[in-house]
Amino acid sequence: MILLEVAIVMGLSPQLHIATKGSASRIAIKAGKKILFIDSADIIAVEAEGNYVLLQHKSSRYLLRELISTMAEKLSLFGFVRIHRSSLVNAAFVEEIQRLSTGEYVLLVRGGKKYMVARTYKKNLHLLAESWIGTNGFVQIERGGLINSE
Repeated sequence: MILLEVAIVMGLSPQLHIATKGSASRIAIKAGKKILFIDSADIIAVEAEGNYVLLQHKSSRYLLRELISTMAEKLSLFGFVRIHRSSLVNAAFVEEIQRLSTGEYVLLVRGGKKYMVARTYKKNLHLLAESWIGTNGFVQIERGGLINSE
């Protein structure tokens, strides 16, 4: 309850608070009558559902009353990339980027789920490509040269 009150006093969402300790980061979320602490590295994706967001955790899901834009702002520091007006993905879980014949992109994340990349957010794929080895990053994707392409 104290964390919830601190979040309200600081002007943060009463349902989400990010606490950093060194390089590790945990997120405090209100779930029913409890406050759960989850590691941001264990969150796969965040999807908007009206005035709520669905937090896709490795082992469960949490529905929070929060805007996707607020989540994008808070989680961008922890490797989350906005790929659609209604979704963010944790870059650490992205296993593959597929370029469709239409010029659109699909991200395949660990566990097999696919997320469409909206044209507006295509530029954010650069954030995923910065650490690639043996490629020219996003330029190679644009020209159709994908790792594991079929």
